[in-house]
Amino acid sequence: MVTKTRTPDWKEMRRWRALELKRGGWTQQEIANALGVTKVAVSQWITAVEKHGVESLRARPHKGATPKLTSDQLKMIPEFLSHGAEAYGFRGEVWTCARIREVIRREFAVTYHKDHVSRLLKLLRWTPQKPAERAAQRDEQKILEWREETWPELKKKPVVSGALPSLLMNLASTCCPASSVPMPRAG
Repeated sequence: MVTKTRTPDWKEMRRWRALELKRGGWTQQEIANALGVTKVAVSQWITAVEKHGVESLRARPHKGATPKLTSDQLKMIPEFLSHGAEAYGFRGEVWTCARIREVIRREFAVTYHKDHVSRLLKLLRWTPQKPAERAAQRDEQKILEWREETWPELKKKPVVSGALPSLLMNLASTCCPASSVPMPRAG
C-alpha cells in the first residue's frame, strides 16, 4: 500500500495513482489512457520504481541557478543606495534599475540584466524610481500663465449666430438633382 503522506503536487499524485493502478493489474496502456499521459511516461515511472523504489515518484524541487549574490551581499545593497545616486556619479537623486545594476557591478563585480534588478529589489522590498524627463529650458512660470490665461480663452465655445449650422443642412441640397440620369453599372 502507498503511504498517505503525499504532497499536493498534482504530477506526483498522478505518478502515485499510476503505481496503484499497475498494482491493481492494469496494463500500461490502460493507465496511460486513464491518466491522460503516454504509455512511455507510465513505463518510465514503473521502471523507476523497480530500480530505485517508490521514493523515485516523489516530486523534487527545481534548484534553479545559483544566485550571483550571497544573501549577505544582497542585504548590503540598501546600504549602498542610502548614500544617494550622486555619490556614485549619477545626475539626480533617483534610483533606476539600470543605475542599481551599475552599483552592483561596481561593488560586487557581478552583472545582472536591468530587468532582473527589479526582482532583487522586490526581495528587498524596494521599488525602482523613474525620473521625470523634462526639458532643461522648461519655464514653469510661463506654463502656469498659459494654463490660467490662454487655455481658458481657447476652451470658450464660439457663439452660434441665427443661421443653421452646416451639420443641419437640408439633405436634399446635398444629393444629386432629381433630373439627373443615373450612371450605368460597371460590368
